[in-house]
Amino acid sequence: MTPKVAAFLGQSAPATPCLVLDLDRVAENYRALRTALPAAKIYYAVKANPAAPILRLLAGLGSCFDAASIQEIDECIAAGAPADAISFGNTVKKPSAIAAAHKHGVPLYAFDSTEELHKIAQFAPGAKVYCRIAVNNVGAEWPLSKKFGTTIDRARELMLEAPTLGLIPHGLSFHVGSQQTGTLAYELAIAQVAMLFTDLKAAGLELKMLNLGGGYPIRYQDDVPDNDTFGTAIMHAMTEHFGNDLPDMLIEPGRAMVGNAGVVAAEAILVCRRIPEDERRWVYLDIGRFGGLAETEGESIRYRITAGNGVTGPVVLAGPSCDGVDVMYEKTPYRLPLDLAAGDRVLIHDTGAYVTSYASQNFNGFAPLAEHYL
Repeated sequence: MTPKVAAFLGQSAPATPCLVLDLDRVAENYRALRTALPAAKIYYAVKANPAAPILRLLAGLGSCFDAASIQEIDECIAAGAPADAISFGNTVKKPSAIAAAHKHGVPLYAFDSTEELHKIAQFAPGAKVYCRIAVNNVGAEWPLSKKFGTTIDRARELMLEAPTLGLIPHGLSFHVGSQQTGTLAYELAIAQVAMLFTDLKAAGLELKMLNLGGGYPIRYQDDVPDNDTFGTAIMHAMTEHFGNDLPDMLIEPGRAMVGNAGVVAAEAILVCRRIPEDERRWVYLDIGRFGGLAETEGESIRYRITAGNGVTGPVVLAGPSCDGVDVMYEKTPYRLPLDLAAGDRVLIHDTGAYVTSYASQNFNGFAPLAEHYL
């Protein structure tokens, strides 16, 4: 928690649940990523947190943007981003969204199937396209390989088909999974796609760009490699497999840009012993899985959670809704003060990414959490 966020929480005592985010930290994160991987253009993954103050800040710093929908594209343009600084990175797009993005002047479109490629050809004629490859997500706390990406062999066929449809086969992409805790997945993926670059060049197709996706982590409870470690590993792999003939490089940080800039202030609404023979108290908060903490599914993302001081004891953490799956942490050993009671403030740290964008609109009548950008 930054001093600016701490001061706001102490002086304003905002109603909970709410996210309080320090924009200065976002700017610091952007500059740190630029320093760690200067050869790559940064395309902020808007889905991590699409708040207008963040988009305006990053547009002013010269960032590009990875958008998942026409709504995100519109928000980026409204925040001052030029259309040619936006990539339509979702491989599953409505025809109307493709047409609207093309009308805006968005140049880059992702795909991983022949059907999507044909849609792009029809609704964004002449566009630059890049094919997403499914790669090993080893080390990721939030894997992404199940739903997206195609095989190397299929990608070769699709990229060779693109020019016959009037499209520009611009490059390839991959994503090693969100909250990546090691560099191995990047190294394996770069080696894999480099062979396809070589194969396509031999077939007469010279690609210009490699999108290395996101995955860059932040520290929640456990240490993770820093930006420089990832930058060094990525550049070593790139030069090893591409030599001096490096393609244009893109990265799509989301969590690493905004995650550690925000804190969720919540309130304990019930603290009780549900099962007499279980020493753990159940702590119900006014925010849960449906209020924005969706990444606690499977207890994959384990936020640091604090409340008051004093002697602590084991707890189970759950949300406020009348849904039985609205339990955040039952297996992970969390501890909170023994004197914690209903009405006390609980802080959930490093929640600047994905919390507001995952929040339901009105489940059980609970409004989405408030947002404060400082």
